[in-house]
Amino acid sequence: MGGLFEVEEWPAVAVKGIPGPVSAYRVLGEGRAEGRFEALRGTNPAPLVGRTHELALLLDRWERAKDGEGQVVLLAGEPGIGKSRLVSALRERLAHEPHTPLSQFCSPFHQTSALHPVIALLERAAGFARDDDPAQKLAKLEALLAQAAEGMAEAAPLLAGLLSIPTGTRYLPLSLSPPMRKERTPEALLGQLEGLARQRPVLAIYEDVHWADPTTLELLDRVVDRAQAVPALVVVTFRPEFVPPWLGRSHVTLLPLARLGRREGVALVGQVTGGKALPEAVLGEIVAKTDGVPLFVEELTKAVLESGLLRDDGSAYVLSGPLPPLAIPSTLHDSLLTRLDRLAPVREVAQIGACIGRVFGYELLAAVAPLGDSALREALAQLCEAELIFRRGTPPEATYTFKHALVQDAAYRSLLRGWRQQLHARIVEALEQHFPDRCEAEPEVLAQHCARARLVGKAVRYWLRAGELAIRRSAMAEAIAQLRTGLGLLEDLPDDRERASLELDLQIALGVASMGAQGWAAPEAGRANARALELCDRIGATAQLWPVLYGQWVFHAVRAEHAAARALGEELLRRAREHRDVPATVVAHRILGSGAFWRGEPVTAHEHLERALALYDPSQHRSLAFLYVQDPRVAALSGLAWALFVLGYPGQAWSHSGEALGAARAFGHYHTLAYALLFRCLFAQCCRVRRDVQDHAGALAALATEQNLPHFLGAATALRGWALSEAGQVDAGLAQLRQGLAAWSASGARLYEPHFLALQAEAHGRAGRAQEGVALMADAVDRARCTGERYFEAELLRLRGELLLSGDTPDPTSAEQCLVEALETARGQRARMWELRAATSLARLWRDRGRRQEARDLLAPAYGWFTEGAGTPDLKKAKALVDELG
Repeated sequence: MGGLFEVEEWPAVAVKGIPGPVSAYRVLGEGRAEGRFEALRGTNPAPLVGRTHELALLLDRWERAKDGEGQVVLLAGEPGIGKSRLVSALRERLAHEPHTPLSQFCSPFHQTSALHPVIALLERAAGFARDDDPAQKLAKLEALLAQAAEGMAEAAPLLAGLLSIPTGTRYLPLSLSPPMRKERTPEALLGQLEGLARQRPVLAIYEDVHWADPTTLELLDRVVDRAQAVPALVVVTFRPEFVPPWLGRSHVTLLPLARLGRREGVALVGQVTGGKALPEAVLGEIVAKTDGVPLFVEELTKAVLESGLLRDDGSAYVLSGPLPPLAIPSTLHDSLLTRLDRLAPVREVAQIGACIGRVFGYELLAAVAPLGDSALREALAQLCEAELIFRRGTPPEATYTFKHALVQDAAYRSLLRGWRQQLHARIVEALEQHFPDRCEAEPEVLAQHCARARLVGKAVRYWLRAGELAIRRSAMAEAIAQLRTGLGLLEDLPDDRERASLELDLQIALGVASMGAQGWAAPEAGRANARALELCDRIGATAQLWPVLYGQWVFHAVRAEHAAARALGEELLRRAREHRDVPATVVAHRILGSGAFWRGEPVTAHEHLERALALYDPSQHRSLAFLYVQDPRVAALSGLAWALFVLGYPGQAWSHSGEALGAARAFGHYHTLAYALLFRCLFAQCCRVRRDVQDHAGALAALATEQNLPHFLGAATALRGWALSEAGQVDAGLAQLRQGLAAWSASGARLYEPHFLALQAEAHGRAGRAQEGVALMADAVDRARCTGERYFEAELLRLRGELLLSGDTPDPTSAEQCLVEALETARGQRARMWELRAATSLARLWRDRGRRQEARDLLAPAYGWFTEGAGTPDLKKAKALVDELG
């Protein structure tokens, strides 16, 4: 949804939770500033010229939409070709039909401002005033949303958050992660659109989407998808350089606008002259030079009329004298400059407005322009009279808009560079002094003004603030663009400590945004963290050092680059000890413990994880979860449970796993809970407790879906696939195993790949395709040895041996070799549980080959070592075989 609305104030009403009465507003339709074409001829535009067929097509699509067959029209054309005029003509034709008009406009100044067109629409449609307090704004927003009749309870807090309006106690806090809030916000907007469409047809117009920010384009994707099912006509306008991704759908029509022919050009000239004829030589030059571009036709005609070359002779214009060579400008830009030059007394006001943007407010203009109030109002009135800008509202609340982006561009380019820089500096000063709310809400706008004013250091800081704000809103694509822009400006600053500190903050934020957009293993995140680490060393930035080292460790660990991850963990521990930083030491032991386990060193893992738990103080260290993604205590308990199981202490392992899960649920931090659920699933799978895997993988999948955590969802899907195959649903299980591993790997993650491949191999074995399983298991072993991820290596070898014994052509010799290797690997790692499993499988093979005594001599000591877990499946199987062997 979007646009500017004319609103009618209803009688003041009482709103629950807000002291005193408030005014409610309802949308009447499009206000004077609704359409871009209002700039051309005010509120009474001249008849449309040369677009009869195009308008007929739009009206046809409108009739289909009214019947419930929603339509999308993609209106493409070069600048000045008449896209806005055609849209305005459609509005005129529908003015007396019951419908809801919604429009939003994209801006080149806000291409990295997430959902800026929507935010502007909601603020204007709700009738926000500059001096409204949060309660008043919330009441106005609720009145606006109530028109859709549904979804108020969820939409109001979501959209209030989008508009930075605190809701206080009026709504329950939304326990949503930033990614999930980003996911739900477009759904709330779509719900409003659909609610309005259920009451009466909607005309939804999206102008200039070639300037749309990524999040607005995501919203528009959904609008196009959903439009087919509601009585709505969606019109999207853009320039040729934009490639629409919606072509080929049955309800989408591409409507390119061609240039006008000579006849239409002459007719358009006649409109501008009021029907008075021009000398044939002048008319011929205008038509030839404008080449069918309507905006150029109008502007060049006006430039000629204002030039003094012609004299109004009542019914026609005649030449005042000979037509000088080059008297008529050759380009649209030249014609606009000519018109501005003739308005020399007020040209400076247009230039200042152009520096502010396509749309500028009176108050900001007054704070920058070196004119008194009356002189400024007079200058603006002249510009409106010349139809170069148009006005909405009354000064000092008035807002002005250039009739076209090309007009703004011409005014802007007419400035000398030095004066242009000074104006941008004055705009920055005015915004900072008089509009602090805008500085807080739109730091990217301040950043652009600062950059154009050559206030480079300040520009970089505003780009950093913009990136951090976008990260908090989970607008990661916008954040990455903003942070990259800030980094690109650093070269213009002296290479000193201040610049290094700025770059450090930018690189840290870029690492976070890259992980959020592309996953923990995103290459750009790795580069950003590596550079941040260099900068920490260079300037001695201890406070930033710990999360940077941790972020780089995560990057390498998830990519299964275990040697690099180990070095980073050891570096973090060494530096934390040097600085006697206990929280950092806790984190260091936690990640060293996790890494040691993955490398197949469960004894070392146990030592580090126990040390992390011993140092952890809940009263001091709970906040670490928000700096290091998960709570270190929950992470250490989760890892310790797995390590204890492998070391042969299944009773203690289950106890620690339960404690980790309980602590995560009590903590109330969604990422900590997701981590605990993932480790519980992996732990339970290693224990081969199908029901537990099934239940907790389902919970993890629900949480990952709700909070938009695709990497966790991939792992949950794979583990649910294993549980299905264990339950006998082998084909369905295999499908989920493949789907889950593909989703996991798509983010660049390589951790756990050997494990997940092994689960697929097992499922192939159950399906009677042992040879496929053997091949997958060989791949899993190769990957584990290549990356050094050896915690599951003994199991990989054992399971491969089991597969070699199954199928149509068993290979006991190769199977025995695999089982012996599995046994030796487990013993080398002091992994008692893996040793017991390998010994059980090998003893069974030897028994079947008549080597019963050897089998008993192998298995009995392995089983006899255990002091707990007698009721677990592994020990029960081993005991049964020992008893059988006598």
